[in-house]
Amino acid sequence: MKQITWPDASRFKSLPLPNIKSTKETGASILSTSTKSSNAGDFSALPFDILTKIAASFTSPDIQAASLVCRSWRDALRPLREAMIFLRWGKRFKHGQGVRRNLVKALDSFLKGASRGSTLAMVDAGLVCWEMGRKEKAIALYCKAAELGDPAGQCNLGISYLQAEPPKQKEAMKWLSQAAIAGHVRAQYQLALCLHQGLGVDHNLQEAAKWYLKAASGGYVRAMYNVALCYSVGEGLSVNRQQARKWMKRAADRGHSKAQFEHGRGLFSEGEMMKAVVYLELATRSGEAAAAHVKNIILQQISTTTRNHVMVLADSHCALSSSHRVLQNQRLLQGSLAGRQSSYKNQQAK
Repeated sequence: MKQITWPDASRFKSLPLPNIKSTKETGASILSTSTKSSNAGDFSALPFDILTKIAASFTSPDIQAASLVCRSWRDALRPLREAMIFLRWGKRFKHGQGVRRNLVKALDSFLKGASRGSTLAMVDAGLVCWEMGRKEKAIALYCKAAELGDPAGQCNLGISYLQAEPPKQKEAMKWLSQAAIAGHVRAQYQLALCLHQGLGVDHNLQEAAKWYLKAASGGYVRAMYNVALCYSVGEGLSVNRQQARKWMKRAADRGHSKAQFEHGRGLFSEGEMMKAVVYLELATRSGEAAAAHVKNIILQQISTTTRNHVMVLADSHCALSSSHRVLQNQRLLQGSLAGRQSSYKNQQAK
């Protein structure tokens, strides 16, 4: 009997595998379990319903890799493979990629994927329902995804409860906390806001600053701006002008208009006129009216040639900001995947 060839373990980003040992008796790899009665078990013995719940938040590559483990897994994961097809079509209809944009068809595709157990499809269906004004349906979809351990579903459910009439602040905090602990950066930012404003929880500036920092370190631009403010005025963090400037510049370079204004104003106060005008011009283009006033004061002090050069620099900086946003989206996706992995570890621990 030939030994089973396992797929590359690194492909299982969302399913941490316990110790795998090879036995002479079976000639096949077996999975070490935590039960006292048995130290090893066969992958194929995992019940279908347990497997599909564990894999509910898997992306398409993870599902394809898991389907190669054994015939039992291949059969169990068939609905989720089908869900990935509906998910792709839903995104195409939602964003008009190769087809005419159609939210009704997008929602239909997402719901078909959701009915096959994919939390990714549940979250996307919830987003479309929310956009259509069907908020109760959206919350129900978020709730199902959240209960299956999806950090994006938990985050969206928490935000939905904050926006409900009346708000369900304690429920919101419960789900935002779970998503934040799992590494979801938007949930970390929202949790920090709740702690900062005392929504559903005691007002706690130190905890708020801690979660702002986590979200900012994960690439969330709004959190970067708030971290800069915390360092500037000493809310939850010790006053540190150097750190404040660092985080303000990071937010400004990634397109945050208020950060662009504040950073430009700071450069102006330091005598860095050229750099100041670039950031103030970017803030003005984003609708910050106060930035235009400061910019015009500086422009009156420089030549026409220098003004034209500044506009070229601003145009170049816009292109740079766009590339930063692409990188940020990639980091957010990586963070979401890491959050799902943490969630599965917690489920296994239970």
